Amino acid sequence: MQLTSFTDFGLRALIYMATLPAGQMTNITQVTDTYGVSRNHMVKIINQLSRLGYVAAVRGKNGGIRLGKPASEIVIGHVIRQMEPLQLVNCDVCAITPACRLRQALKTATEQFLRELDNYTLADLVKDNHPLYKILLPEPGIPTLTGY
Repeated sequence: MQLTSFTDFGLRALIYMATLPAGQMTNITQVTDTYGVSRNHMVKIINQLSRLGYVAAVRGKNGGIRLGKPASEIVIGHVIRQMEPLQLVNCDVCAITPACRLRQALKTATEQFLRELDNYTLADLVKDNHPLYKILLPEPGIPTLTGY
């Protein structure tokens, strides 16, 4: 299974925000610079994550973006279900659809894939991951994450 770049960078943006010290805001430019993705693409991703409640966007002089809920409440499988189309094949145009068992096999595999990802929260991906902090937050010192 391969996720779309939309979902991939959505998860990466969430990971970035989860590594920030409690209460610290970031902005789309910082996220796009970190991952080398186009600003236009990231704006769409952040808007979707905001609509889903995973990101809080604050307007104004002291505004920015941050996680919309604690990292421990953001289940990776749920994020993917909400952002990803998850249709692996298009059976509507296939001549063998009435007799084909591939569709059910792919459906079962996708469900198992997502069930496995339901075992992980965003907090699981970032908690005590010091190499990640060094990459994403190159300032001296390792931040203490809160909100778990």
